[in-house]
Amino acid sequence: MTQTILGAGGAIGVELAKALPAFTSDLRLVGRNPKKVNETDQLFPADLTDKDQVEAAVAGSDICYLTVGLAYNTRLWQELWPQLIRHAAEACMRHRAKLVFFDNVYAIGGDRVTHITEASPISPTSQKGQVRAECDRYLQSLVDGGQLEAIIARSPDFFGPITATSVMMILVYDNLVKGKKAQWFCNADVVHSMGYTPELARGTALLGNTPDAYNQIWNLPVDSAAPTGRDWVQLFAGALHTEAQVQVFPAWAIKALGLFMPILKETSEMLYQYDRDYYFDASKFTARFNDTPITNAEAVRQTIEQLKKA
Repeated sequence: MTQTILGAGGAIGVELAKALPAFTSDLRLVGRNPKKVNETDQLFPADLTDKDQVEAAVAGSDICYLTVGLAYNTRLWQELWPQLIRHAAEACMRHRAKLVFFDNVYAIGGDRVTHITEASPISPTSQKGQVRAECDRYLQSLVDGGQLEAIIARSPDFFGPITATSVMMILVYDNLVKGKKAQWFCNADVVHSMGYTPELARGTALLGNTPDAYNQIWNLPVDSAAPTGRDWVQLFAGALHTEAQVQVFPAWAIKALGLFMPILKETSEMLYQYDRDYYFDASKFTARFNDTPITNAEAVRQTIEQLKKA
């Protein structure tokens, strides 16, 4: 069974490539400059914004996983995400492949993030959320119309051994390892769920290889604990054997700094995920698969151990 990762070079794509050999020996990695994760991986260079290249990459696949990670830029998301989702879905329909979309929870906004389940309504309150909502609605319309077998596999913010695209790793790990105070947005004393990239990838691979999981939304496996930002800092500081100090940036400061720092400007519309509880409920997954995700403490420990070996 040929299984294909579209966007294989990012934090999730790399971990998914590690997880899928438990289910297939025929793995195709697709991206602008794909690199082998396993010795038997097939490499397929392609530009996923090019419809013809996507179709060629999908041809012969039984299951495709869309794990693209775009730069954190609203204008880029608005331009490229509708293309990416349509190219992948159309190619999968044409070649009778199933599609697993690794999604975030940006389509759920406001106070609905205080307890995120698969039944949480699409309710974007940000421009990036509106983009992801468009993607979800498009896939759902194809599923409802019987045109495509697909899974929307949702993840909260995540962390892991690939650090560049993780807010947790940038704000907490990178600062603590340099002997500085960790940083956090808005309120370090409200709940903030986080996923661990190898665990999210394991869940994505399992869903993709479970026939009755299709045509549904699934929250990927995440520890059921409800840690605050301050709790996360303490977990990382304890594993690094350093002091757990945290500097909290209020919303007004982030918005003001955004006038000079593009990444903070892009972040400001997402502060509703930091100024109130943000709890990700994976109980549907854990009940269906009788699964217990690794604890947050163990995920932090493994992350730091892997970074030490890098």
